[in-house]
Amino acid sequence: MLSTTERTRVRRGKARARTGREDLYAVLDAGLVCHLGVVVDGAPRVVPTAYARIGDTLYLHGSTGARSLRVGGEVCVTVTLLDGIVLARSAMHHSVNYRSAMVYGAPRPVTDPDEHLAALRAITEQLAPGQWDAVRRPDRKELAATAVLALSLEEASVKIRDAPPNDDEADYALPVWAGVLPVRTVFGEPEPDPRLDPPLPVPAHIHGRSTRSSAR
Repeated sequence: MLSTTERTRVRRGKARARTGREDLYAVLDAGLVCHLGVVVDGAPRVVPTAYARIGDTLYLHGSTGARSLRVGGEVCVTVTLLDGIVLARSAMHHSVNYRSAMVYGAPRPVTDPDEHLAALRAITEQLAPGQWDAVRRPDRKELAATAVLALSLEEASVKIRDAPPNDDEADYALPVWAGVLPVRTVFGEPEPDPRLDPPLPVPAHIHGRSTRSSAR
């Protein structure tokens, strides 16, 4: 079960809350970009970044020079997947169908070389499964310039909306179309680097993913 701290307790839209840890995993594993919320010099800062999950740990990476990765203290990480625009009969009842996860905690810098490399592999595979084994591995200089944070999934919440419009009863008689406009994120045809020399065919693990949806 997910935690029920004061920060993760869902107060509005309680029916949309999910309490199973598998729901959290499903949202995180389906996403490609998270938003890392930190406080820098007393002001909030939200940074989009790639991430990956290994077990009950979320890994985020960035430049060692990025202040957002060096501030210390508590952070908030969110992942949101938009699944549909909910069009109601009333303007005030429009909504969206979505899957979202929110994680709180104090991340730790990853200093163990094996964990550091495993996290970078997982982040690469989150974006493009099969890519890690197809490319050059990071060298010592690149690893030294890349910071990785590990954030426990102990304190997290999940909300999901997957439903038609919820209009006022009187509005159902209005001659207004209502329903859900599905949203799908899909990969297009791979575009080769113009500096490929000689030209190479698109690898199977990339070509295969271009035919599938990254968010359902």
